[in-house]
Amino acid sequence: VQFMVELARLKHLATRDCSYQQHMNSSISEDQVRNALAEVPYPGFSRDIVSFGLVKAVHVDGSIVKVLISLQTKDPEVPKAIFQKSKEVLHALPGAKQVEVEFDIKDPGQAGPSAKSALPGIKNVIAIASGKGGVGKSTVSVNLAVALQKQGYKVGLCDCDLYGPSVAHMFGSDERPNATSDNEIIPIESDGLKLISMGFLLEDRSPVIVRGPLATRYTQQFIKQVVWGELDYLILDLPPGTGDIQLTIVQTVALTGAIIVTTPQEVALIDARKAVSMFEKVNVKVLGLVENMSYFLCPSDGERYHIFGEGGGVREAEALGVPLLGQIPIDMPTRLGGDAGRPVALQDPAESEVSGIFSGVAKALANYAPV
Repeated sequence: VQFMVELARLKHLATRDCSYQQHMNSSISEDQVRNALAEVPYPGFSRDIVSFGLVKAVHVDGSIVKVLISLQTKDPEVPKAIFQKSKEVLHALPGAKQVEVEFDIKDPGQAGPSAKSALPGIKNVIAIASGKGGVGKSTVSVNLAVALQKQGYKVGLCDCDLYGPSVAHMFGSDERPNATSDNEIIPIESDGLKLISMGFLLEDRSPVIVRGPLATRYTQQFIKQVVWGELDYLILDLPPGTGDIQLTIVQTVALTGAIIVTTPQEVALIDARKAVSMFEKVNVKVLGLVENMSYFLCPSDGERYHIFGEGGGVREAEALGVPLLGQIPIDMPTRLGGDAGRPVALQDPAESEVSGIFSGVAKALANYAPV
């Protein structure tokens, strides 16, 4: 009898230990939930919803997982995509039997200063973007800024491309910016423009080796901790693509709109569409497209040669429902001016076809984004 009692007691202990072990194996921590959600990208971006600070609350009760995600968007496809991917990664957690994903969705128009804010004294902030590199985005940014200044506007140019800054070289300046007693950056002034770029802070061969939070901090400092003063237009020369810096900018400052630079060829247009889609997802108006390297005007015979294809920018602008602000040809003086630190838009439009085209782009921008 004693043997049978002892055997029953041992069976009970074994069952209890097994149940406890199963509970321990199936328990889910908040860190596991956040690590899983770090696999959920924000639609149109490479960065995830955790690193963007969108996951506001995580609650785990045994096998039940509840999360709260906060968004500012008018696009119903954004929360839909995040919801589906979040459910997928959370259901994959061992022991997760019930998953609840809730959203706190705000209208971007009602967002407070914590989300993004206007810059004091600056009437319009214009982002110049491209889906890929090599399409001449910085050339367009520099010459558009010059053309606006020549038309009497007060203009600043911020080079947001930390890894490939070119604004300093294209203005032929190696000055170093100073700082105020409040540690605000005093921009470099050249040809009537206020300029800031990582190129003013580094030697020519010094690479910028930063990532994630540090890149975000530098970008925010360039925009918000520079003494821009009173400006009609602040032009932001963005890096190519649709990554961290782009989203940092649209979350930091209220943009008037964006201009997308592309070439006529389909390879560039594919990425231009991605850039347009990115701005649509974060509720930034696309003011228009600029088709760069549109054609080559041969000096010997006066013929136009469409090296990268013909009409791609026109068709894309029509398909996207945005204006084509200008078609910039491949031009030797434009390249020489950029290398020599004298942008081609500084020339008299009557003497330079490209300068005249940039003048037209500036007038079109002023029409769509008046001061």
